[in-house]
Amino acid sequence: MKKHNIISIENKRPRVNKDKLRKLLLGTKEKKGLLNQLFLYSLLICIGFVYLYPLLYMISKSFMSLEDLLDTSISWIPSKLNFGNYLKAARSMDYLKTFLQSVIVAGIPTLLNVIVCSFVGYGFARFEFKGKKLMLGILIFSFILPPQITMMPTYVLFNNLKLVGKLQSFLIPALLGQGLNAQIFILIFYQFFKLVPKVLIEAAHIDGAGFFRSFLRISVPSAKPAYITVFLFSLVWYWNESYLTQLYVSGVYIKGTLSTLIIKLKQFDVNYNTMQTVEGVATSNNESIRMAATLLSILPVLIMYFIMQRSFVESIDRTGITGE
Repeated sequence: MKKHNIISIENKRPRVNKDKLRKLLLGTKEKKGLLNQLFLYSLLICIGFVYLYPLLYMISKSFMSLEDLLDTSISWIPSKLNFGNYLKAARSMDYLKTFLQSVIVAGIPTLLNVIVCSFVGYGFARFEFKGKKLMLGILIFSFILPPQITMMPTYVLFNNLKLVGKLQSFLIPALLGQGLNAQIFILIFYQFFKLVPKVLIEAAHIDGAGFFRSFLRISVPSAKPAYITVFLFSLVWYWNESYLTQLYVSGVYIKGTLSTLIIKLKQFDVNYNTMQTVEGVATSNNESIRMAATLLSILPVLIMYFIMQRSFVESIDRTGITGE
């Protein structure tokens, strides 16, 4: 009898080990297994590498001298850090002046975009009126509509209104709720303001607050994540927009007074050769100088993301919005 019990116990031990091993590898309902975590982290590392590789390549090449570029033995790490590439790129782009103009061209329309889109989104979320569903449908359709279709008619309209080559060509559409990608921002505010409890707004009305005061005191503080998300997306889209900025603000046929770092980057080769001719220097343009100019043009956006990273991630988590 004792021998039989000993044999049965020994037979059960491997099964327990197999169950533990299966739970360790495959996981349970409460905890992910080792294989799932390994696959997830491997996938995230691959995706992160795809996104980080161009940036790392840009940083590496921007510090290389012409000799490092010609040396086949040097691939990633330069022989010495060459900061002269950044100085040449900054002089060619007239960096400080162009940076301030970029802040104006991207910042002011962004502020108007955020304010106006929040008003429109709140109106759609809190008020019932005839044609509301039709207007929402038109709003979604206008976002799906390719911007190339309305680009030339808009240019003709701005030209007739004498807005080409002026910042007003960005300010007026943003003030009227037609800023860059304003449709998606209105939908973000619309969806978020719908989540604010109506009981709070009704209580504010009972206490004597009007619609505007209840909007400022209750809805706006509750919608802080949405405001952060819309502000960052709008600023980045205005900052990176080169074609419309050159077409409307800077002007193609009419020489405008405003430019941006992205436009200067597009014209970098011409501006650099012109600078070399004026200064009488025979330094040829190369890949390192171009990479330095590219990094300088996106550096303000990278710094802004780094500073506001925590608030941005929290706002994305609460709003459920994914970026492009």
